[in-house]
Amino acid sequence: MSSTTEVGHELDALLCFDLYAASRAVTAAYRPILEDLGVTYPQYLVLVVLWGRDERAVKDLAATLRLDHATLTPLLRRMEQAGLVTRRRSTADERVVLVALTAAGEAMRPEAERVQCRVAEALGVTAEQAVALRDLLRGVTASAGRSLEG
Repeated sequence: MSSTTEVGHELDALLCFDLYAASRAVTAAYRPILEDLGVTYPQYLVLVVLWGRDERAVKDLAATLRLDHATLTPLLRRMEQAGLVTRRRSTADERVVLVALTAAGEAMRPEAERVQCRVAEALGVTAEQAVALRDLLRGVTASAGRSLEG
């Protein structure tokens, strides 16, 4: 938790504030690194997901990224305009929109693979600390999700 001199007594006891502040700081650490690639943080996350698979339905992307459809659609539209992805209707089910990388999107992969190393350096965490933190945050996220379900 933060010290009282950093955030004030009212916020010192709130874990949610420290999670919020850490999230904003980490996202800010990505910003200058991703500017070199010409993508935003959410666009980078879409690319990471697509590098793992050839093609994904918008609905699947939204679930994986934990974004609602209304947030993801304009993001994908901008990525399509930038020549990074294509969107097309599925021939099996026209209600499904499929997203795939273009050659330009795929060509970014080698450069983007260095992003994690650069961010880890900027954050000053070791690989072991990053793994431990990721596992802890995933546990917190899963527990919070279960408590919201009922």
